[in-house]
Amino acid sequence: MATAIKVENPVVVKRSGINPIIIIGALFFIFGFVTWLNSVLIPYLQIACQLNNIESYLVASAFYIAYLLMAKPSAWMLNIFGFKNGMAVGLLVIAVGALIFIPAALTRTYAIFLIGLFIQGSGLAVLQSASNPYITIIGPPESAAKRISIMGICNKFAGVLAPIALGAVVLKDIDAFNANLAKLNPIQKIAELNVLASRVILPYVLIVIALVVLAVLIYFSGLPEIDTDHEDETVAAANSSKNSIFQFPHLILGVIALFFYVGAEVIAGDSIINYGRAHHIPLSTAKYFASGTLACMVIGYIAGIVFIPRYISQQKALVYSAVLGVILTAAALFVPKYASISCIALLGLANSLMWPAIWPLALSGLGRFTKIGSSLLVMGIAGAAVFPPIYGFLVDRFKTSLGPEAAAQTSYWILLPIYLFILYFAAIGYKKGKHVIAV
Repeated sequence: MATAIKVENPVVVKRSGINPIIIIGALFFIFGFVTWLNSVLIPYLQIACQLNNIESYLVASAFYIAYLLMAKPSAWMLNIFGFKNGMAVGLLVIAVGALIFIPAALTRTYAIFLIGLFIQGSGLAVLQSASNPYITIIGPPESAAKRISIMGICNKFAGVLAPIALGAVVLKDIDAFNANLAKLNPIQKIAELNVLASRVILPYVLIVIALVVLAVLIYFSGLPEIDTDHEDETVAAANSSKNSIFQFPHLILGVIALFFYVGAEVIAGDSIINYGRAHHIPLSTAKYFASGTLACMVIGYIAGIVFIPRYISQQKALVYSAVLGVILTAAALFVPKYASISCIALLGLANSLMWPAIWPLALSGLGRFTKIGSSLLVMGIAGAAVFPPIYGFLVDRFKTSLGPEAAAQTSYWILLPIYLFILYFAAIGYKKGKHVIAV
């Protein structure tokens, strides 16, 4: 039977020092920067470690599978440290993972790179578990998507910069490098690949330093703690008979929607460089394509800030975004190469408001179950570990029969069912098991 639930009041916090929005914005910038480095690491490691498509997309798998494995430990850590100190711990764990890139580069060992990526993902799981519910419940629920959109701008602006910054270092003169590599004997080839692998060391040393400094600043900041263990009277009464997070079907569907959405977002951002290469566009040019996808996401977030909730609800924004995702995917499958690449970049616009809308819709009415609900949503980020390698597998599978261009294009069929499920959640699934006014 549907349960009438009133969305709980926003958590009131005592503010001191720097506005919490600014601090959390800095966090979103940092983990956006670290996350979207993967779009350059995939083609970079494919060359440096001589990988095929499916092997190269294990970069995404190693990074994002940590969200699944670390979601429950993240909730446990937040119960011990709280939101504020949990963020500092997450930053330090990311720093350890970035530090592992040094021995990985010195030995040019792909497995060590993957271990470093997994540890970075583990730290981000803790950071996401703390920062996303924090920004969701620190203000009025009807404007949660607006606040998350502000965070998204910080995150995706970092994502625009990250591929450009890392690409300028590790993919410098990469087309000439590839042409020269083909002329070398095996011993010379190994020596050149070792030099290429070492290019990643300096950028990740700088990342480690930035992460440690930010962790210290967070620890000593005046960032207020919030209490999600107490509900307002209406929500407490509605949840009085519930003793399991699985009694909130709208949350479970939200987790699945997030699982699909993150898979689509990462495919759009991480595959577009190789998609350009498949169409014989020089890597020196294609390396900027991921920044285009992220720039489209920034535009979408700005639109979210302007229009939500003043002109459009979070729920309607998710509906329109899913429909746009279906349209752009269908177009990308059939139009010529430059138009198709543009459609993949424009998926950033379709994807931009999905994260901000899914979180508040899924967490609505959870009250004292908010922390565990947040952990389940973080587990949904593991979709990025599943779908990109499937895309890479399809490209390798179709390459022989269709050729590299058509194989890379045809493999985007995987996105259609993803956007269709998100459309279902946006239209129907978000209210399963309860009756609420769309937020």
